[in-house]
Amino acid sequence: MQNEWSRLGARRPALEARAAILRAVRHWFEAEGFLEVETPARVPAPGQEVHLEAIEASETGRPRRWLITSPEYHMKRLVAAGLPRIVQIGKAWRGDERGPHHQPEFTIVEWYRANAPLAQIAADCEALVRVAVAAAVDGGWTPPALPAAAFARTTVAALFREHVGVTIAGDETPAALANTLRAAGVAVGAAQEWDDLFFQAFLDKVEPTLAQSPPLFVFDWPAPLGALARPKAADPAVVERFELYAGGLELANAFGELTDAAEQRRRFETESAARAARGRTVYPLDENLLGALPHMPETAGVALGFDRLVMFALGAAQIRDVIAFADDEA
Repeated sequence: MQNEWSRLGARRPALEARAAILRAVRHWFEAEGFLEVETPARVPAPGQEVHLEAIEASETGRPRRWLITSPEYHMKRLVAAGLPRIVQIGKAWRGDERGPHHQPEFTIVEWYRANAPLAQIAADCEALVRVAVAAAVDGGWTPPALPAAAFARTTVAALFREHVGVTIAGDETPAALANTLRAAGVAVGAAQEWDDLFFQAFLDKVEPTLAQSPPLFVFDWPAPLGALARPKAADPAVVERFELYAGGLELANAFGELTDAAEQRRRFETESAARAARGRTVYPLDENLLGALPHMPETAGVALGFDRLVMFALGAAQIRDVIAFADDEA
């Protein structure tokens, strides 16, 4: 017990800084006119993405429920109902995610702006990083230096050309993509599906380079990785999506939101089939979300990992350094 007290007590400076950053983040959203909302943590239809594993939280004799992997479905229903600028700061859960940058239970900051372009969400993200760093400085920490100019922007295609030496079209067959990547020297291993092959190359060749770069927005993800993002009007081979990297951490994942319910249903059904083929749990489709999408105005939204934001602001190496209890300490 004495060891636990020492270990937990040693986290006090980081927890105080975390609390200061959280206050600063909430103040920023309030100043921007956002309404903070709370949506259900236990839902009948969790996130469908193939690589996400929801944690079941059912009651005996009652319909099945899962903990949210993010609050996005319910928040979009609120946007469709006429709430144009909303934010949620709370917990989300993803099974089988443990490591220096991952915990199965984590804190997420998710927000949506109706009638706003994806570029506005990028501006929001940059502002929040600067807010978090300023709060850390005020607390006596020495965060990584931020550029005085706006954070740099690039595209997935540009990163693949530069670091993998291939052109990603997005409509290649998995076999063709595997051959292209092997020819470029990527060890694809047992990966056979398009998304697995893509992420094998991204994690091996691209992501390590991002650890050395200043904060960077990566836009225009290939259409097969569209999830809930709308196709880019000028280039339907990609979708309106960006990820923000800083200090080697993926901080945020943003979409220009798809409002075409038929296309979203097709994607959900494709993801369900892929989950079944890979032996993963197949979740019910969220019919309430699909019913709401046609009523949602043009909207952009983002999920930002708050624990990782604190890691970046404090220069922490592990997520457990900035939370009170890690999963194995609960």
